[in-house]
Amino acid sequence: MHTLTCAIAAAVLLCGSSIVLAQEAFPRGPPGDVGMSAERLALIRKSVEAEIAAGQMPGAVLAIARHGKLVYLEAFGYRDKAAGVPMTTDSIFRVASMTKPMVAVGALQLVEQGRLLIDDPLAKYFPKFADIQVAVMDAMKETIVDKVPAARKITIQDLLRHTSGLIYGGRGTTAVHKFYPAGSTQAATDFTGTEFLDRLSALPLLWQPGTVWDYGFGLDITGLVIERISGEPLGRYLENELWKPLGMVDTGFAVPADKMSRLAKPLERDPISGEPQGGADKPLKFECGGGCAVSTATDYLRFASMLMNKGRYGNRILGRKTVEYMLANQLGPDVKNLIGNADPTRADYGFGLGLAVRTTPGIVRLLGSVGDFSWPGATGTNWWADPKEELVVVWMAATPGPMRWKYREMINALVYQAIVD
Repeated sequence: MHTLTCAIAAAVLLCGSSIVLAQEAFPRGPPGDVGMSAERLALIRKSVEAEIAAGQMPGAVLAIARHGKLVYLEAFGYRDKAAGVPMTTDSIFRVASMTKPMVAVGALQLVEQGRLLIDDPLAKYFPKFADIQVAVMDAMKETIVDKVPAARKITIQDLLRHTSGLIYGGRGTTAVHKFYPAGSTQAATDFTGTEFLDRLSALPLLWQPGTVWDYGFGLDITGLVIERISGEPLGRYLENELWKPLGMVDTGFAVPADKMSRLAKPLERDPISGEPQGGADKPLKFECGGGCAVSTATDYLRFASMLMNKGRYGNRILGRKTVEYMLANQLGPDVKNLIGNADPTRADYGFGLGLAVRTTPGIVRLLGSVGDFSWPGATGTNWWADPKEELVVVWMAATPGPMRWKYREMINALVYQAIVD
C-alpha cells in the first residue's frame, strides 16, 4: 500500500536528514498513479471558475494529496480582485479557526512531556477560574435571573473539545452571549491575554462544564495555557515545535512586511448580503489560539498530512497513540452536540481535540469515510483528511460570508468524484 510513510522514508534516504526533508517540496505524482482521474479533476477548475465569473468569490487555491503524493495544486481567480492581482499557489490566507487544531497539537506535545494533563483543571494555571459560575436564565433566555456554582471544574479536555461553557458571544443571542466577546479575532484585537482572561473569568458560563458542545474560546485559552507552561509566546512555541519542524515556512500569527503582497483578500462586499467585507486589520494584543493564524495551502497540507500519518511528516511531531486519541470522538452520549450551529456542514459529526471527527458513513452533508477529520475557518478556508482513502485536501479561499458553506460541500463532492480506483 502506498503511504505517506513510504514517500517520507524514501525522501529521508535522499536528503539524509528529516530536518532537510521538512523543507523539501511535497512529493508529486500523476493522478492516475494514486487512483484519481485527471479528467475528473479538471471539473474542479470548471466549477470554481464559474463561481468566480459569477462574482460569488474572488479566487482560491486547492491542494489535494493522495497516498502521500501531491496530485493537484491549482490557483483560481484573484488574490486581490479589486486590484486585478491573480491568485498564486503560494498566496497567504487568514485561516481563522484552522488555527485551533494546530494549537491542540501544541498542547498535546506538552501532555506527552508530562507537563500538562488532559484532566488538569483550568484553575491550576489560571486560579481566577476556580470559582466560576453558571448562568440561570428566564424562559426566553433574555435575562440572567440567577447564577449557580459550576458542578465541576473546567478541564483542559473541556477547552480542547468545546465543552467548557465559555462560548463565543457572536454565536448566539441569549443574555449570556451578550456579555462575551464575539469571537477569537475580536478578543485578540480588543484585549491583552491577561485582560481576556480577566474578562472571561468574571462572566457566568452558558452551560455546566462537560455537558454541551458549544463553540467558544477553549483553544484561545489553551494557547495561553501553553504560554504559561512553556514560558514563551504561543507563536514562538508553535514555530519551534510545529511549524519549523514541518517546513511550514509561511505560517504564523502575522504576515511579514515582505510577504504582505501575497495576502489574499475577500471581495469588497459579500455577494449575498451586500455588506462590506474585510476592512483594516488591527494588530493583535495576544496571539489567539482560536483563530489568528495565517498559512498557505501547501503549509497546511504538511500539517494535515502529519496528523493523517499518525504524528509524523518528516519529523515526529506527536506519538501515534496521542494522535489516535486526538482524532477519537471525545463526546460521550451525555454531551449535547451543537456542532451544527457552528458549521452546518459539520452537523452530526463527532468531535476530537480541536477538530471534528466523522462517526457515521451517512447522515452528514459531506462525502467521506468514518474517521475523516477536519475543522474549517470562518474566513472561507477549509481542509480535511480521510485516512481510509489516504486523502488530504486543503481549500484556501477568502470567502468569509455564508458562501463558504456552499464551497465546503461543493469542493468536497468535486474531490471525491475524482477517485476512480
